[in-house]
Amino acid sequence: MKYLRVGPAGQEKPVAGLGGRFYDLTPVTPDITGAFLAAGGVSTVTGLTEVDITGQRLGAPIARPGVVLCIGQNYAAHAAESGATPPTTPIMFYKAPGTVVGPDDDVLIPRGSTRTDWEVELGVVIGKTARYLDSPEAAAAHIAGFVLSNDVSERTFQLDDSGGQWSKGKSCETFNPLGPWLVTPDETGDPGKLGLRSWVNGEPRQNSGTADMIFDVPYLIWHLSQYTVLEPGDLINTGTPQGVALSGRFPYLSAGDVMEIEIDGLGRQRSVLRDAAL
Repeated sequence: MKYLRVGPAGQEKPVAGLGGRFYDLTPVTPDITGAFLAAGGVSTVTGLTEVDITGQRLGAPIARPGVVLCIGQNYAAHAAESGATPPTTPIMFYKAPGTVVGPDDDVLIPRGSTRTDWEVELGVVIGKTARYLDSPEAAAAHIAGFVLSNDVSERTFQLDDSGGQWSKGKSCETFNPLGPWLVTPDETGDPGKLGLRSWVNGEPRQNSGTADMIFDVPYLIWHLSQYTVLEPGDLINTGTPQGVALSGRFPYLSAGDVMEIEIDGLGRQRSVLRDAAL
């Protein structure tokens, strides 16, 4: 099953996708919320009305998450291009939930920014409360689905103005395009075998796979559950591979640039950059 939210910002309606067709979920739930996911979502579209979403705006496929947890430097090559030694334990930081926007919404370059960067990432949405899990193997029962996520970053805010913690450079408005859809685990396949790619103005930037993660999805969920309670609807961004502007190989983003990302089976995003001040 795929879950989508369709309509103008702030007025999105929940939709289920199955077999290339889309169905109105409003008789079942007012939105794609943590409560809906914790209840198991829907297992059938029988009795639901088919809808045409052609030409409509897609919002983020989950309503505003309670928390956005992110994992830093989870690909060895990305750690190297950042000038860091690959971590021996997951690096965790927070991103403001209000950063989450639709997959094709504009991304705003913050006032005074000269180092806005892209990061294609596999996102994991929690479907069942995870607290002190016994093992990584227990994580699967707590996953509602997987989603394409862009952990947009402002590197000066993150590294120079940070005060020692990265969230300043991660929490600017619009800095987490999400979607187009949330895909349930049965349709995603092995989350450790997905290709990730990004482009800027049509030119390739990142081209890697989740097999290169240092810490895989089950381990991350188990690990995080030892330090915080993961609630239904929470979003985990699992890290980005090499090929970002921070490497020094590519220019940072400017107003008018077009940023595109995709992950196998999870769809594609297209975001236009514009100045926040305008």
